[in-house]
This record gives sequence, C-alpha cells and structure tokens, in this order.
Amino acid sequence: MSDVLRFDAVTYVYPEGARPAIEDVDLAIAEGSFALAVGPTGSGKSTLLRASNGLVPQFTGGTFTGRVSVDGRDTLAHAPRRLADVVAFVPQDPGASFVLDRVEDELAYGMENLGVDPVHMRRRVEETLDLLDLPGLRDRSVRTLSGGERQRVAIAAALAAGPRILVLDEPTSQLDPQGAEDVMAALQRLVHDHGMTVLLAEHRLERVAGWVDVAIGFDHGRVRSGTPADVIGHLGSGPPVTRLGQMLGWDPLPLTVRAARAAAAGGPRPALPPRDPARNGHRHGVVAEVRGLRASYAETTVLRGLDLDVHEGEVLAVMGRNGAGKSTLLRVLAGIHEPSAGQVQILGAKPRPGVDVGLCPQEADELLFSDSVEHEVRATLVARGEAGGAGPWLAALGIAGLAARHPRDLSAGQRLLVATAAVAATDAPLLALDEPTRGLDPASKERLIGFVRAHALGGRAAVVATHDVELAAAVATRVVILAGGEVIADGDPGAVLGDSRVFAPQMTRVFGPGWLTPDQVVEALT
Repeated sequence: MSDVLRFDAVTYVYPEGARPAIEDVDLAIAEGSFALAVGPTGSGKSTLLRASNGLVPQFTGGTFTGRVSVDGRDTLAHAPRRLADVVAFVPQDPGASFVLDRVEDELAYGMENLGVDPVHMRRRVEETLDLLDLPGLRDRSVRTLSGGERQRVAIAAALAAGPRILVLDEPTSQLDPQGAEDVMAALQRLVHDHGMTVLLAEHRLERVAGWVDVAIGFDHGRVRSGTPADVIGHLGSGPPVTRLGQMLGWDPLPLTVRAARAAAAGGPRPALPPRDPARNGHRHGVVAEVRGLRASYAETTVLRGLDLDVHEGEVLAVMGRNGAGKSTLLRVLAGIHEPSAGQVQILGAKPRPGVDVGLCPQEADELLFSDSVEHEVRATLVARGEAGGAGPWLAALGIAGLAARHPRDLSAGQRLLVATAAVAATDAPLLALDEPTRGLDPASKERLIGFVRAHALGGRAAVVATHDVELAAAVATRVVILAGGEVIADGDPGAVLGDSRVFAPQMTRVFGPGWLTPDQVVEALT
C-alpha cells in the first residue's frame, strides 16, 4: 500500500512560541490505515492533525520547516481548500466548522464547493445521514443541537464530501457511549470496506484503542509510531483495562474488555467490592433543590417534571444520551436558563450566576477573555473581592506552569482546565462542570478528580454532566441518568453504573457490578 500522508523532518513553532509544538517529525501513514494519535494534553497532537491539510502553518503563521505531503501534494504549495477533495478535517470544536444553519444544507455545502453533480450529491447526503444515524436531525438548525449532535453532524459533513483521508480531533469527546461506538464502527467500515484512511486524536482510549491498527505516540512534540499495544504501553497510558494490566504485570497488556477478561480468567478473582464510605456515607444538608422543573427551548421541551436534591459533600454525575437534557439542567441550576415551570433553589434562594453556582460550559472558550492564564483566575478573585493570588487554583489543576501563557495559545484540554480554575475561584457552593474531561490526558483527569472531590468537602457540592463513564466511576458519589428529560435512575455509582449495559465502566464489564476503578480491583487482589 502507498503512503497517502507523509511528514518529512517537520518542525513547527507557533507565533511567539517558546519551543516547537512538533519537532523533527518523520511519519508515513499508509492508505487504508486506521491511525490513533495519543499522548499527554498539549503534546502536539492537534498541531500535527492541523498540519495534515495545511491549516498549520497556512492559517496559523509561525515557523515551519520540513514537508507534509497529502496524496503526493505539498501542503505548503496547495491551500487547504485545494486539498479538500483528498483530506477532510473535523476540529475539537465541531461548531467552528459550520457554515450553514440547516443540518442537511451543511452536509451538502462541501460538495457544492467541489462541484459535485446534484443527483450524486443528494444520494451521498442520504447515505451519510443514515451512516451516522442523523435522519431525524436533517431539518434542525445547528444552533439547536446538543454538543454530541453537533459532533456527529460535523463528522457527517466531512464524510459527505467524499475525502480519501479523514482527520478527526477528539471525535467522541461529546458523544454518549452508544453514539461513540456507532461512530467508531462507521469509521471502521469506511476503512475496512472502502479503503479510507482515518487519523484521529483521542484521550478516551477506552473508546478507540480496540478499533485502530496504528498508534502514533506524542511526547513533547516528538512522535513514534507502532502497534497500539506497543505505543500505548511505552507511554504508560491507556484505557482502564490497560492500566490494570500494568499494575498487575499482565503480558501482553490488554487494550479491550475482551482481552482483559481473558487475562483475568487465569488468575485470582477479587471478592465482593468493598463499601466506600466516601461514596455511600450519610447525606448532609441540601445545597441545591429542584422541584417540578420544566425547561424548554422555543417549542421543544427538554426537561419535564424533574425533582432533584444535591447534598453537601456530593459529587453528582449526570449522565444520559446526547440531547437528554444534561447541559440544560446545569444551565438552569446556574440561573442562566429560566425554567418554564417549577422551582430551583441554591441554599434556599434563587440561584445567582457566578455567586451561588460556578458553571463551566462545554465550550470553555466562552469564558476566556484575559491575556494570560493567571489573569483569567485573578479576574474572578478580584470580582469577588478576594486578595489572594491565582497560584493555588492553578497548582491544584496542574497548570501553574502555564500562568504567563495566553489562553488562546493552549491546547483545548489546557484551556478547559484554565476555565475550570477560573470558575472554581468563585468559591460558589455548587460547582457545575459540563463535559469537563474533553481533551484531558489520564494524568490531568486524575488531578481534576482530586480537585472536584476537594471542592465538595466543607459544605459544598459538585454536579458533573458527562459522557465519560470512567470519570463517573472514579469521582461520583451518586449518579443520575436522564432520558427524555426525566430521571430514569438515581443512586450509588456501583449500582447505577453496574446495572447498565451502556454506561458500565470497564472494571464493571470485566469483574461485575460494584467494581469501578483499577485501583479498587488491585487493592482487593493485593
């Protein structure tokens, strides 16, 4: 097979960058490959993906040396629009790529620019809508879609143009587990049955590690490629089953639940999972009270008849499929979306945004306006009359070293951590985080987990809306699942997640209900 994407001695430094984002990269991706870019937050994955179609450096500026070729075309000699017939790129923020308002029109837009015959265009739109289960959204405005729905539409719009290479940055980050599996299965069919080349970057390795055949490991701008097991093992990262294998000395390391079940079958089995007092202790006073909540957008009712209490010390994970109402619930709790019926109170009064509830939305860039990371947090502290510095808030999330950087120069995951620090600095009784692990590597996620737990102590609480079942397994003291705007499950994480075929974490799938994290399993075995 020929190489459809090549990097030859590529080094790139962003404008005013202190060091290369990617350095001396030599990489060849063969036609028909399903490739995964993996590495720590800010290690250069998004930069390499954007260089694959010339967005770096043609749209970013900076210093670029070496050569990137796409199907034999030099990306410096061809504008990104001249490569659109060969390579399509879906960014981390899917909404940033939308041009038109109606979903079906957005899917047709790229083909119109390429001069595709209208009859062929119509057929391809229909096939793409079916491939990603989007027929029900064809007449919707992209502005009314949930984050996960926007992500699927953006992928569909890229596919509809018929590229040979599809490049995706965090394509499952806003999808529910079933939606993510459907997208990965669709991509695999395109690779195996149609010879498409797919290159994606993803931190939720439990969703993708078992699908890909090539991995590209990133470490401070440098890359190495190989089999997924070799690269992920070398980086010391991987999905929970891989981390469990590393802790227990399994060889080979499992990348999938099936492989982990086979490895576990030959050794001792843990006894019943222990009861965790931190997750199952006595409930204290009520921080947030929701009664008869009904919330709508125009004529569409999103939440209906919702009753919910959030108690002191709780970390409540709110889960459910895309469009179930998770983000709307957080916006109502924060006082920035007015309910159409019912009552919401924080500590017995109507919520005051930024005072009673600190909300970090899915799109963290909405909150970033200062010229440095330190100033983002200081602005919050000044607004609440606090004389302290930003240092402790940044250190708690592991981003103290970014204090002098401009937020717009950071990776998406780093910007999310900055926004989280700025929101948490309000010291509001309720911290509300919407998909807080987008773009975060495992080490950053661990720091976020510790940060959220610490916030919930001392008479406060946290509500986390997430599709990341491994985050819920690690941090939640309680899990609520929404469907159709109503609560369909509410209780202890071990029971709620363990009883679900969709939201069960990997340890539950390997060892049964109640087992949530690799640390819990290893402690029981050793």
